[in-house]
Amino acid sequence: MIALKALKPFAAGGNRWCYVDPSDSARCIKVRRPDFSIAERRRSKGFPKNLKPLSSFDDNLDEFNVMASLERHYDDNIFAHISCCFGFVDTDMGRGLCSELIRDSDGDVSLSLKQYLWENGYDEDCRSAVNALCEHWLAYRVPSRDLILHNVVVQREVSVPDAPKIQRLVVIDGVGSAGVIPGHLMPGFMQQKKAQRKVANIHQRIEDLLSDKAQGKGPGMHGFLFHSGQK
Repeated sequence: MIALKALKPFAAGGNRWCYVDPSDSARCIKVRRPDFSIAERRRSKGFPKNLKPLSSFDDNLDEFNVMASLERHYDDNIFAHISCCFGFVDTDMGRGLCSELIRDSDGDVSLSLKQYLWENGYDEDCRSAVNALCEHWLAYRVPSRDLILHNVVVQREVSVPDAPKIQRLVVIDGVGSAGVIPGHLMPGFMQQKKAQRKVANIHQRIEDLLSDKAQGKGPGMHGFLFHSGQK
């Protein structure tokens, strides 16, 4: 049993909290928010989604199944821009999903693309990294939902403090097809079109975020670290 209750999460999404694994700083554990159960999530949905089984609202189970499918149907290089999954662990906050924790070269937990853009703007280094991610998405025709900016992290080489360099962008959530047919079973042209839409969407999300900042709007609730993850 892994004790998490006394620890502070380093980040949170809409349904889950993320903790550094106390026994391995290279891994994180995702658990459900204690204030928002799976049953409550189902009740919050309208008809007919609220008729689905509870298991369909379990983000950890969904992510585990998606990652297992990627491992079965794609070569290992698909994970060059996707965090790896290590399976389930038992915690004092319920069953958690253990995943690769992306850190910068100095050991700090990597910022989300949303936080990076908000704090640093869309510099050339970031543009190049976004383009590399998009090329990867198209080359593998990765099945995914929209590439939301707080679900993408920016891993940096920071050995030169005045000139940190982005090593890669890594998608940490939102992979897998939302439709009935698994992505790898779709005809090739459909896989390609879906991947192209996701690539176009991330560019639009970046433009929208930068526009919001220019207009003095806030960045929203999600996508900013609570602390460096070193604790």
